[in-house]
Amino acid sequence: MTDAEFLVIGGGVTGLAAAWALTRRGREVAVLDQAPIGHSRGGSHGPCRIFRLGYDDPAYVTLAEQARGLWNELEDTCGERLLFPTPQLTFGPQMPQVRAAMQAAGAACEMLTAAEAAARYPGVCVDGEVLLEPASAVIAADRALDNLAGLVSEIRTGIRVTALADDGRKVRVSTNAGDVEASRVIVCAGPWTSGLLATAGITVPGSATLEQVAYLAPAIPIAAPFAMPIFVRFGGEIPYGLPVPGTQRYKIGIHHGGQPVEPDHQDHAADPRLVRRIEHMAREFLPGFDPSPVALERCVYDNSPDTDFIVDRTGNVVIGAGTSGHGFKFGPLIGEWLASLAGATAARGRNWSGALSGLADRFALGRF
Repeated sequence: MTDAEFLVIGGGVTGLAAAWALTRRGREVAVLDQAPIGHSRGGSHGPCRIFRLGYDDPAYVTLAEQARGLWNELEDTCGERLLFPTPQLTFGPQMPQVRAAMQAAGAACEMLTAAEAAARYPGVCVDGEVLLEPASAVIAADRALDNLAGLVSEIRTGIRVTALADDGRKVRVSTNAGDVEASRVIVCAGPWTSGLLATAGITVPGSATLEQVAYLAPAIPIAAPFAMPIFVRFGGEIPYGLPVPGTQRYKIGIHHGGQPVEPDHQDHAADPRLVRRIEHMAREFLPGFDPSPVALERCVYDNSPDTDFIVDRTGNVVIGAGTSGHGFKFGPLIGEWLASLAGATAARGRNWSGALSGLADRFALGRF
């Protein structure tokens, strides 16, 4: 293996976005991953994710708005639509906090009665008032990964990184294919991040959970693939659902519904407990769909203790971790932050690191 100026460990959405940001700055960068891009044991695989502004924190609403600009730039660069506009219905006991946060951030939203929501979106059954978010979208996640990977000149898969050593000048990266040195190393290894950084004496608190999502087919034909909205029920258990681009399937899951797991020992067999919970959720919220899944998918979450991201630098090692199951939508923006933290200056007028300026302490490793 040859040395590199910048080395990114992890080929999920965050790592690839960081590599793309470095590439746009004209820097030499290589990405290492232990498995093929989009592999099923990471956190970025699957056909789709939700892009939403609807958070109960104005800071995250603003960050999502900033991330959208970079998604649009990625679409322009690759010549392919990746965000499919899809209205979102938010309800549940914490919906008022989401509405307040969106209003505080100046994001468009509209309150609907249950009857109004049923009339506009008969495919979703909810009780009480509903917050309509018109600017949300479904991300074609698999296509996003493929396109990001296509914009990075050097990706080495099948390379497992076993240790890091920062001597203050360079970082020595030990792998199953030999050692390599880099001036800066960006670690975006998902649930493997904590263990890997521990070899360099860097403590990053984190835990992994193995989640499960289901794909449903309509009980009767629906008019178009995007006739269905996204939905998120905020408060206590957090069920969510979204249409799958280009199909009539609907993806549903329960945010943070999975059990703790060791990232190297993932059992991707169906979890009967989660299957029952998801089927119950489908019967409650999705009257037009067969509650028996046509497909199941497991997905690992890389969780920080407070569910905020970890975006920081220690010596010559830059850390992007703790996406906690809600980071995909922010991938291009986090990639820009990581490139800036690594010391790669953006072109004039493109200083996206400014988005982090007021949140550096919040996302810093030192908060733990």
